Amino acid sequence: MISQSRAGRARFGPVLWVALGALTICVLSVCSLLVGAVPTDLATVWSAIFRFEPSETEQSVVRHLRLPRTTLALVAGCCLGVAGAITQGVTRNPLGGPGILGINAGAAFAMVTAIHGLNIVTPAGYVWFAFLGAAGAGSLVYFVARAGSGGVTPVKLALAGAVVTALLSAWTSTLLLLDEETLDEARFWLAGSLVGRGTEEMRLLTPLIAVALVGALLMGGALNAFALGEERAASLGQRIGTFRFFAGSISISLAASAVAIAGPVAFIGLAVPHIARSLVGPDYRWITVLSMLIGSSLLLGADIVGRVVVSPRELQVGIVTALIGAPFLIYLVRSRKLAEL
Repeated sequence: MISQSRAGRARFGPVLWVALGALTICVLSVCSLLVGAVPTDLATVWSAIFRFEPSETEQSVVRHLRLPRTTLALVAGCCLGVAGAITQGVTRNPLGGPGILGINAGAAFAMVTAIHGLNIVTPAGYVWFAFLGAAGAGSLVYFVARAGSGGVTPVKLALAGAVVTALLSAWTSTLLLLDEETLDEARFWLAGSLVGRGTEEMRLLTPLIAVALVGALLMGGALNAFALGEERAASLGQRIGTFRFFAGSISISLAASAVAIAGPVAFIGLAVPHIARSLVGPDYRWITVLSMLIGSSLLLGADIVGRVVVSPRELQVGIVTALIGAPFLIYLVRSRKLAEL
């Protein structure tokens, strides 16, 4: 009877957190549609979505500015959260994330190169360059970490990510210093921004994001086996090389999509899996689901804070997440559990 009660609580706990995460997203989405330089109310938001009148300024602001911005924040945050969870699971590195593994730097370099060399100045135009740059940098980090004896290890991945990030960031800075017009065009994107974005970028990447998210959800059981160690996972029938390839492809695709949409937003991919793990335990089937919800909530919440904190001006969402994430990273570094890994 006692064991059945405990099992019931174990099942109910994650379900409760997922339901709370979904409710948080709903509340934040409504707040995102309400908050901004132009004051609106719930009636205006309802009309903008279901009974849109183009002649009404407030409805146009909600429909054409805030609704796409909210959608982009939800999608990008979801992608970053899941990418971080998959990365930390497959590398068994608690500091694994898109920013640390060179993905942000790769996207920034490719996007700045597209603006400087090809004179592409619209987000829909350079979104694929940002995606390819992010995917290329993530793949480069993985192959560099594979070199030498011992194969891929958490330490080698972190070192390879630091080297690739430093190299690409140096090249990006050089291009920005050489061309002031490129700097003016790229500076908001480089800070991590949802301002002035439409849904075209997301529409282009939606099929890839959908496939990657489904793959991530189906990978939870395999990640649980992999967390036991490579030898144990292999004894359970898991093909280690194949699993790493597919898990890495999913993580890079999601992170690259998020960076292409919102710019190099820091710390979401790093912090979200730790928060999810503290709430639902080590089961990656639940960690992945909750990372979707927490990632969306954190990025959307940071965007709302950025609109309010320096009103009537706005603080870019990437700056807000960095301000929040820096203390969290210090906490992780000082964590006893992390130090023992």
